[in-house]
Amino acid sequence: MSAPARRYGAVVGVKPAMLARYKELHAAVWPDVLAVIKRSRIGNYSIFLRTLPDGLPYLFSYFEYEGDDFAADMELMASDPVTKRWWAECVPCLELLPDRSPGEIWSPLEEVFHLD
Repeated sequence: MSAPARRYGAVVGVKPAMLARYKELHAAVWPDVLAVIKRSRIGNYSIFLRTLPDGLPYLFSYFEYEGDDFAADMELMASDPVTKRWWAECVPCLELLPDRSPGEIWSPLEEVFHLD
């Protein structure tokens, strides 16, 4: 029996001048990157865009993790050479939030409600 899915949400800013590039990258995510995401036991992954009242665009992500060792699976993803190249394309588009954890790109969101 597999572990129940754990839900994760996160937020990051996106540089207005790089928004078109970020959207272009995600309109055609590299197949090897998608394969690593799936091997890392991540499913139902979405990224949403919203410009907030401060006039800046933000990305909100949601995914479900269905494994039993999140840290190990995230390390698998982080150590993948193709994923590293993908992140080298994507991260320069982002405006990292100052309150994120050291070494992190996306800042976690607190889940306050979920309808089963």
